[in-house]
Amino acid sequence: MSVRKSTVDSQNLGSSSPGRKHSKENTLTINCVTFPHPDTMPEQQLLKPTEWSYCDYFWADKKDPQGNGTVAGFELLLQKQLKGKQMQKEMSEFIRERIKIEEEYAKNLAKLSQSSLAAQEEGSLGEAWAQVKKSLADEAEVHLKFSAKLHSEVEKPLMNFRENFKKDMKKCDHHIADLRKQLASRFAAVEKARKALTERQRDLEMKTQQLEIKLSNKTEEDIKKARRKSTQAGDDLMRCVDLYNQAQSKWFEEMVTTTLELERLEVERVEMIRQHLCQYTQLRHETDMFNQSTVEPVDQLLRKVDPAKDRELWVREHKTGNIRPVDMEI
Repeated sequence: MSVRKSTVDSQNLGSSSPGRKHSKENTLTINCVTFPHPDTMPEQQLLKPTEWSYCDYFWADKKDPQGNGTVAGFELLLQKQLKGKQMQKEMSEFIRERIKIEEEYAKNLAKLSQSSLAAQEEGSLGEAWAQVKKSLADEAEVHLKFSAKLHSEVEKPLMNFRENFKKDMKKCDHHIADLRKQLASRFAAVEKARKALTERQRDLEMKTQQLEIKLSNKTEEDIKKARRKSTQAGDDLMRCVDLYNQAQSKWFEEMVTTTLELERLEVERVEMIRQHLCQYTQLRHETDMFNQSTVEPVDQLLRKVDPAKDRELWVREHKTGNIRPVDMEI
């Protein structure tokens, strides 16, 4: 399975991308991801309004119910994909069990059709009874064909659909996880640069105050040096923020693309299963129809059963004489 790139309108993507410049007061950062502050930022428009699309609802992390950590929104989507694959496998196993039942049923029907029970029934009823047993053999053949079609047209396609799916999903997981790790690294660099700037600014302020009140023999050159370091720290912070925003924009774009791809894959999976389950019901209808055809000759012969005719045939074959007894004479 090749991962196909899905896209949304570039204008929408640009309007919602985290690459837009916002002041620190208008944003808050959670787990190294920067979001608009709900109290100060206007509500964002969804990328795909009214569609409940994956690309709109899985940006934040969720508390892990199994522990104290969090689970990324993308991880939840990935878990759904893998669960879908497992459900598909279990459906295939269910159909396989259905096939075994059909095969066992056909085997028992064929065996029963060879039974000698009531084989000595005669006449038109005997013919109807013989057809009843033959219909079992015909029905057994119908069920064998049904089980074979279930295997080739339902079970096998369900089992083989996206054989390398787990491997492909792992690649997606690693790709997004790597981008998230890079984002965390960039965020750590920002925080480090922010701390360094604070320290440089505090140092400059302290030296300036000491010079003003003449508590130190620091020269004007020391002040200039501290100011240059403070300016450099500010430039470093701006550079780190820029690199962070680039990393977040990259993660954002890949998240949109990949979540839309996962959405497409899920729709494809559901449609595939629906089609094959429809095939299952179609085969069942056909089996019922063929089973009905196996009993039609039985119905025809049963309508011809004639007790009087049977009696005539039996009497003709087995009669011992038609001269009745009379009274004895003296």
